[in-house]
Amino acid sequence: MATITRFEDLEIWQEARRLSLLMFELTKNEFFARDFKFRDQVRSSAGSVMDNIAEGFERSGRNEFVQFLSISKGSAGEIRSQLYRATDQKYIAADEANELIDKYKNLASQISGFIGYLNKSEFRGHKFKDRN
Repeated sequence: MATITRFEDLEIWQEARRLSLLMFELTKNEFFARDFKFRDQVRSSAGSVMDNIAEGFERSGRNEFVQFLSISKGSAGEIRSQLYRATDQKYIAADEANELIDKYKNLASQISGFIGYLNKSEFRGHKFKDRN
């Protein structure tokens, strides 16, 4: 595996960014847009998925990165729950929600796989490089 030096190069971050944009666009529809609190909560959760990947990466330690990836995975679950709520409120069609739910399930699975990889890795992180 090639060494990644920027979080922007992580495929899971790139996918989280794409999905975040989709969620922002989705919440612009007239019904969603009027439900300010829910709209903002959905947008915040979508941003949290990508932001926690970035923050964990920048911490430069494997254990912290894994912790933030876990938070990111949790936010992906939160978005799925919110998509069900949005469907129940008739803000979006069930088929559109199900497509996004599947994308977030896939992303959560990728994050989980990456956590597994990091947990097996001997690399502790750059912040431990000069420590014994």
